[in-house]
Amino acid sequence: MEQFIIDQIKYGLKYLPANLAKYPFVKKHSVQTDMMRKKEFVCGVCHPTDDYAQIREANIGWIRIDITEPPLDDNGNVTETYISFKKKALGYAENGIKVMAVTPYPGSYFARGVDVRTREGEQILKRDARFMITDLQGVVGGFQITNEMGMPHFTLPLGMQEAVRYIGVQLEEMYAHRGDIIIGYNSAGPQADLHSFLKPYHKYCDYIGIDMYLGCFDSLPGFFWMFDAMTDYLWAMTKKPIMIMEFGYISDGHPMSGEDKKKILEGYGVKSEGDAKKNIKSFVENLPVDMKNHVKKVCKNDPSRYFNLIFRSDLTNHLYKELPAITKIPGYHHTPEGQAKFYKHILMHFYKKQYIVGAFVYCYADGKACHICGQSDCPTETRWGLVDLKGCPKPSYYAVKKAYGTIKWLVKVEGK
Repeated sequence: MEQFIIDQIKYGLKYLPANLAKYPFVKKHSVQTDMMRKKEFVCGVCHPTDDYAQIREANIGWIRIDITEPPLDDNGNVTETYISFKKKALGYAENGIKVMAVTPYPGSYFARGVDVRTREGEQILKRDARFMITDLQGVVGGFQITNEMGMPHFTLPLGMQEAVRYIGVQLEEMYAHRGDIIIGYNSAGPQADLHSFLKPYHKYCDYIGIDMYLGCFDSLPGFFWMFDAMTDYLWAMTKKPIMIMEFGYISDGHPMSGEDKKKILEGYGVKSEGDAKKNIKSFVENLPVDMKNHVKKVCKNDPSRYFNLIFRSDLTNHLYKELPAITKIPGYHHTPEGQAKFYKHILMHFYKKQYIVGAFVYCYADGKACHICGQSDCPTETRWGLVDLKGCPKPSYYAVKKAYGTIKWLVKVEGK
């Protein structure tokens, strides 16, 4: 234990905010950020297992999970899905782990027959927001209002202005009843339009969240300066405490050869991408069920849009089950060791930024199947975990444990 404390001191002194004097630019903090960080820096993870002891051992103090459906039915009765969520959240709370709850996505209301764009639908949305913030006092530590509005598969059938209203009315309804619960929302990347439109509602936010994935999607490289660019931009735009709601790095994946890709296409009944374009409707029908459904939903069942989504977006990586050679942060390979190296660097980098009040690693455990395409060997959505499918820690687990341990120690030092 003594050696652990010594290691934390040596590792942590490099990152004390007091040492930021070497950066001569304008201070990037406020009374609100200072108060939140003095209380704690949120050390979180997404999609946890129920191994509470293992989670705590990694110095993880928060987890982030979804409320997948509206909490009340047509008659105002609590749904079984919500009861199940509350029971799950209580399990973490009773084991000393705080919960960040993500409120239902717009599509879940429409699936229930509630159009939140109407006056009647908005009243139901407000009712549910008021119910959740009241009922979950002492159970959850925070709310994130829905998820990544602007991303089609989360936002539809709403447009952007409608999505802004969807977030805003929930924030406003929860604000006066929130007690010690922190509330806010997130965006996929900086998303200037979303944050600009939501400015009238920022007064109801304890934090504003951002999701950042670099070197993991599409055929694009990532660079660490991009993390700075996005968070600095969001801070300058909002002057609100910034929370990293999702970020991570894939621990496995590689480029596929031309021959590998050809075999995959042949498995779906075509000889080439050009052939797929000529027969796009039948090609889509031959895709794995989850991928087929995703394509149809995002394209609103418009076949003229199928080809570009499949072959001209990051869905191509799902189709071919690959990570292109360029899709990485230079020096950080998509290996267990490269993933660990990423977390060792980035978590302490986040802590140095005084306007950042917390971060949620995506995610705790590897996935059995990709939630976009449904394939078990698609690296894009199955190899993010700090632990593997059997729950065994990967190198990244220990990197996060050390970084979060250091951050917690620094919070105590700074708070004295």
